[in-house]
Amino acid sequence: MMDEKIIKQNISETLESNYMPYAMSVIVSRALPEIDGFKPSHRKLLYTMYKMSLLKSARTKSANIVGQTMKLNPHGDSAIYETMVRLTKGYAALNTPFVDSKGNFGKVYSRDMAYAASRYTEAKLSDICEELFRDIEENSVVFVDNYDGKMKEPTLLPVTFPNILVNPNQGIAVGMASNICSFNLEEVCDATIAYLKDQDIDIADYILAPDFSTGGEIFYNKEDMRHILNSGRGSFRMRGKYQYVKKENCIEITEIPYTTTVEAIIDKIEEAVKVGKIKEVSDVRDETDLSGLKLTVDLKRSADPSIVMQKLFKLTTLEDSFSCNFNVLIDGAPKVLGVKSIIEEWVRFRKDCLIRKFTFNIEKMQKRHHLLLGLKQILFDIDKAIEIIRHTEKENQVIPNLMRAFDLTELQAEFVAEIKLRHLNKQYILNTLQDVDKLEQEIARLSEIIESDKKLKKVISDELKQTKKKYSAPRRTTLIEPNKEEALPSDALIEDYNLKIFFTEHQYLKKISLASLRSSGEQKMKDNDTIIQEVETANKSELLFFTNKCNVYKIKTYEIEDCKASQFGVYLPNILDLEPDETIMYVHPTLDYTGSILFGFETGKIARVPLNVYETKTNRKKLVKAYYGKSACVGMCVIGEEAFIKCVRTDGRSAIVPTTLIEEKAKRDTPGIQAITITKKHTMASLTCLNEGTEEIEKLAASSLPAQAKL
Repeated sequence: MMDEKIIKQNISETLESNYMPYAMSVIVSRALPEIDGFKPSHRKLLYTMYKMSLLKSARTKSANIVGQTMKLNPHGDSAIYETMVRLTKGYAALNTPFVDSKGNFGKVYSRDMAYAASRYTEAKLSDICEELFRDIEENSVVFVDNYDGKMKEPTLLPVTFPNILVNPNQGIAVGMASNICSFNLEEVCDATIAYLKDQDIDIADYILAPDFSTGGEIFYNKEDMRHILNSGRGSFRMRGKYQYVKKENCIEITEIPYTTTVEAIIDKIEEAVKVGKIKEVSDVRDETDLSGLKLTVDLKRSADPSIVMQKLFKLTTLEDSFSCNFNVLIDGAPKVLGVKSIIEEWVRFRKDCLIRKFTFNIEKMQKRHHLLLGLKQILFDIDKAIEIIRHTEKENQVIPNLMRAFDLTELQAEFVAEIKLRHLNKQYILNTLQDVDKLEQEIARLSEIIESDKKLKKVISDELKQTKKKYSAPRRTTLIEPNKEEALPSDALIEDYNLKIFFTEHQYLKKISLASLRSSGEQKMKDNDTIIQEVETANKSELLFFTNKCNVYKIKTYEIEDCKASQFGVYLPNILDLEPDETIMYVHPTLDYTGSILFGFETGKIARVPLNVYETKTNRKKLVKAYYGKSACVGMCVIGEEAFIKCVRTDGRSAIVPTTLIEEKAKRDTPGIQAITITKKHTMASLTCLNEGTEEIEKLAASSLPAQAKL
């Protein structure tokens, strides 16, 4: 049996040596975009299409493009094709699509609309790709070996406009992510041109807000948007566009937020209808066709379309937020930058591209200039050059002999020796030598541009103006002010129905719908507990709880769970967080705070206060000093119209008092007026409300002592 060796390793060192290379590869070579606005997968695909001469030619099958791209991209064909789909005009994910497509490529706003297989679709590069590859053949960017070392590929594309800002980009790396929204091409070009003139510009003056290919509306707040533009972080809300078709009583949604899909919105609408949060919708369907997106929502009769839309905005992704995280790879390192900083980095990158391009052209022209100077040397003695070549016995001696005879370099002598016989005439040579001055002037001009930062900026600015003129498009996403947004009532999403409130002596409250009450049996309560109040109301009402400590607690009826007659209900002291030794004396549900409340005190006085004094603009849960507190309250009742109240004394005697004789005071802690006479031994014991015309009023009116009712 062989001895097994156990090698101890530090876990942190193992993670660092094994996981860190993977993490860095994902960050640098896969998930995050670079300053040209592309991830490696995008760049490899577009460069392959460029090398296939698909910039100006006819479209070719997508399968052909995918196969060729695999020479640069070692991933599978499905991953490459998905990358291509996102770049197409048909998919409509980009403000400036780079692939001119033919066939079904799906849609960015649809989750279920699948794209056709690559063998059915066709594609070529869009015209705007001229701006991606304009200088690539002039050594403007660095080229490196592909994964098997048999081809060269660019590390960046020499884009002539800040593509990183014009098209959206999202990526999830290891430990970090990037989410860059798209901006309008014209606004980005204007901002960059302004930056080239003055680096201290306010970027918010030129770039208003993001602009998405799917349109929609953005809630625009200039200060919040300025923060996003300056920091590269933040979020903003956006929503879809719709129109109400009165004739068909339906809502047609034609634009949705970039962050969602039609299917996701439909699922949310169906869910909301199912649970009763939206009752005005009878049907929803996707009517998207070749003319574009259309989501139709059929409404029931008498439904208010504006209220329905507010519900849809609140309950579905028809209104959504976009979280910005402008994380870009700069010189191989991830950095979160604001828009102005991204423009600054792009200008630096573009300057480097132009310097490399002009340097390449200068070297090329200098070589040509050098050869032409050699040709100039033999201008006045062509016969001598012919004689040297003719009388040189060995071929390898031709170049050295010319070099000695005319003081030429090896390159110049090689050039002279390769001239065809038909070109050995003075006219050809003179015409060729005319290029010498032009070359000298062009070399001087390009050298001046390289050495002048101002002239480099002028070249970049001219390119941006040309790009803007050729490819700019109107803004798709419109801006709306948040304060002009139609406010949805707070209870608009609450289901309303009729119910009954049961309040027990032991401080329990039962909320039972009338539908449930009709089919229920006997009310279940705790031992020795009794129902002291039973009131019919609606689910959207507000409950007022008057306690023995002159407090009023308020709660929305829908905040209390429904229960059945067979349940005890909710224990109010726990829900309302009552003070120690505080008990609820009276419960009243109200929808509009109409009517008056009467308070009866031991002193025999009755106070009448309008109920609307307990209405508050803010959602306050507790009101103190809700009624007069210097005398014990023995009863309360709310009246809508004038009625009769029954005042009972501790000795059992009672009086019937019409409420018309009790003056209403707007002050909550009013002490009231004397209603019945009290003595040292007997005080008022209770106060209840009687409806006019009842048998009890007639009976009690006959037996009451008018002398004891002091009005």
